[in-house]
Amino acid sequence: MAIEIRQHVPGKDLRDFMRVPHLLFAGDPVWVPPLDRMVRDQLSPGRNPFLEHAEVALFTAHRHGALVGRISAQIDREHQKRYSDALGFFGFFDTIDDLEVARSLLHAARTWLAARGIRRMRGPLSFSIHEEVGVLVDGFDTPPMVRMGHHKRYQGALLENCGLTKVKDLHAWRYRVQDLPPPAEEARAEVAAMSEVRLRTMDPARLERELRAMLQIQDEARRDSWGHVSLTTAEGNAMVSVLKRLVEPQLAVLADIDGKTAGMAIALPNLYEATAGLRGKLWPLGWAKLLYRLKVQHVKTARLCMFGIKQRYCRQRRYGALALAMVAELHKRGGHLGIEWGELSGTFDNDAPVHLLIRSLRGELYKTYRLYEHPISAAVG
Repeated sequence: MAIEIRQHVPGKDLRDFMRVPHLLFAGDPVWVPPLDRMVRDQLSPGRNPFLEHAEVALFTAHRHGALVGRISAQIDREHQKRYSDALGFFGFFDTIDDLEVARSLLHAARTWLAARGIRRMRGPLSFSIHEEVGVLVDGFDTPPMVRMGHHKRYQGALLENCGLTKVKDLHAWRYRVQDLPPPAEEARAEVAAMSEVRLRTMDPARLERELRAMLQIQDEARRDSWGHVSLTTAEGNAMVSVLKRLVEPQLAVLADIDGKTAGMAIALPNLYEATAGLRGKLWPLGWAKLLYRLKVQHVKTARLCMFGIKQRYCRQRRYGALALAMVAELHKRGGHLGIEWGELSGTFDNDAPVHLLIRSLRGELYKTYRLYEHPISAAVG
């Protein structure tokens, strides 16, 4: 049966593109749809600053008039500026369990990228390394955390059957907020004994300045990591604007050394816990339910989404316990706020030091996301 591929303009004609996951995940008990408003902003020039330095195409697949899948194709000029590798990306890969549909969508993305000089494609990234990364390949029985994806079991297999190969796995770890294990307590005590070090709460009176400093630290800490691209000034401003609305100051820990901020750790209350059951809608009653769940009921889960230490301190043995001490401090504060468990996600499969830190908090691996690549010169599928 013939598959019809339709192209959509970012910011316009988005209804079908946004409807696809609602059709695919209907009846899935753990899927939490992102808020429609946030998705529309993500897909719209003028609202998502990523689109200021990227070229993007959106595609949907139709069979006999029925929506059966979607995909994006994008070229990130900031990535090209840093790596010069003729690499393009695909994302928003959601389809029914049908190899023909998957091949048709990947062919549309590949053809669009090839026409613009791209020689390899990687994905899914929706849209960038700072947003939803990878397709879920393990851990389908629990809801996704905010800014993390959820997929059907067959989606990774479809990509592999279309000839794509794994390039990187990213892990999500879950840990219960309870009494700290001995290594974490020891790290807190060791850092507390350092007269030049102070672990403190983010200052709400200087919220914007503190958040910008945290973004700078995270960028420095990740600058040499695989696939990293620094946020532009506009993207940083947009990130600060979002964080200002979501951050709970007690869940933002900064480490000052000799009076200067040297490290940070931020956990965000899990917005998806608060939006469960809203079907992505805030109107007419969604706003009231969301505010009640966030401000009165309070969520029981959080995601450690920003973490880093300036490189010059990472290289000093004296501060070897600082990373674990910050996370342990965050752990204790979360317990006081009623957080029952947290997620630390987006760690690469070969990031042994970070995994050791997580296991020190009795964290357990519970989800895996996979990134794939394919040469453009070869036919997909």
